[in-house]
Amino acid sequence: MALAKSMYCIPTWTRTARLVAEHAALRAALGCEDSTPSEWACYRFTVKLRTYKPMLDACIAAVLARLREENPGMGESIAIDGSDLPAYANGQRFASKNGRERAASEYSDPDATWGHRSAVSTRKGGGYYGYKVHAAVDTLTGLPVAWEVHTASAAETTVALPLLDAVQAAGFDVRNAIADKGYDNGPFHDGCMERDACPITPLRLTPAVVRGDHKPRCCEHGEWTYAGTDYKRQATKWRCPTGECQPKSVWVKADRLHPLIPRHTKRSRDLYSSRGAVEREFGRLKHEWALLPLRVRGIERVRLHADLTILAKLGCALATARA
Repeated sequence: MALAKSMYCIPTWTRTARLVAEHAALRAALGCEDSTPSEWACYRFTVKLRTYKPMLDACIAAVLARLREENPGMGESIAIDGSDLPAYANGQRFASKNGRERAASEYSDPDATWGHRSAVSTRKGGGYYGYKVHAAVDTLTGLPVAWEVHTASAAETTVALPLLDAVQAAGFDVRNAIADKGYDNGPFHDGCMERDACPITPLRLTPAVVRGDHKPRCCEHGEWTYAGTDYKRQATKWRCPTGECQPKSVWVKADRLHPLIPRHTKRSRDLYSSRGAVEREFGRLKHEWALLPLRVRGIERVRLHADLTILAKLGCALATARA
């Protein structure tokens, strides 16, 4: 029933149960020709799934493991980002214009918080009330391999490293962690390096960048050139353009300003161009797999809704790979 709900982009269990009840071919595919589950059975089962969440997590982990077997190289490069999930609730602080302030009991979804989202297409950016889904998406297959749902006020950078940990715990060998400029900070870079993953981010304008600390070393013969990377040493090699300096080359310890894959190289540009995989996947999940609009309230229910939606997507991808 969860698979049918996602594939037909139905926001509620009630409409899903009614569709299955009147669709003979769909009942045959689901194996319920004689008795169609009611919407109350679906709601009761979601309560059980929240109670026994480790069983659902084990199911998702098994599907990801089989997908990894079907797609060698899956998970080597992942793109990390977050996307908004507006709540099924009114988050206005005041009951009316210039009126009294709402009490905590008057919010239909007290778990949701206010956050900020950027402009997309004809929708302007600004504040919204709800949640945010953070995901790590494999750039090879375009499939999510780890995700978390938090309130809208949660900072994206604080979720990035736990997502990377979850991807590695699932058995994926992550080589590159790709993210936008908002993730370009020291803790994210150092955390990726500690996990043997190379961070790929644009350079954010900080005082060190203004001073020019990110630029290559220079000498009287010109600007030194990049000459390779030693991943075990976690350093990059830079060489005098003419070879007349002594020493002719030096090793520079990797940090945020001098990453293992220098930002000016074609490899870095190619890897960062694959970051669009996470944006495309958010769009597909929201508009093709019924991740939106939300019709549940409470963060635990929203997390279960995201788990079932993404599990349906991964299950279809596994069936396609096997075929």
